[in-house]
Amino acid sequence: MTESMFWSMIRATLRNKSRWWKPIAQCKLDARRKYKGTNKRQQWEYQCAQCKEWFSEKNINVDHRIPAGQLQTGKDLEGFVERLFCEVDNLQVLCINCHDIKSQNEMKKRKEK
Repeated sequence: MTESMFWSMIRATLRNKSRWWKPIAQCKLDARRKYKGTNKRQQWEYQCAQCKEWFSEKNINVDHRIPAGQLQTGKDLEGFVERLFCEVDNLQVLCINCHDIKSQNEMKKRKEK
């Protein structure tokens, strides 16, 4: 396994585990309301912090306002974990489209540095 593959595996594992972090659940709770549409299977809908539209849970992401950043070496580990497992004030619900746009802008900024 290459060093890059190793850190990719560690990053993916940490991100996967962060899905059960309580502030992430709280962020989703704060952005939800009772579903008002016709789909009887859908119970809740979530408001995107950027476009202010309402979406089903499968069409949203919980985003870090301050990105968790890169994890490519052992030096990056402490800061990455600290930013990944943050409090609710650094989290926001974004629809998939707004999240993709924000992520692309962050990647462009990283490449410019």
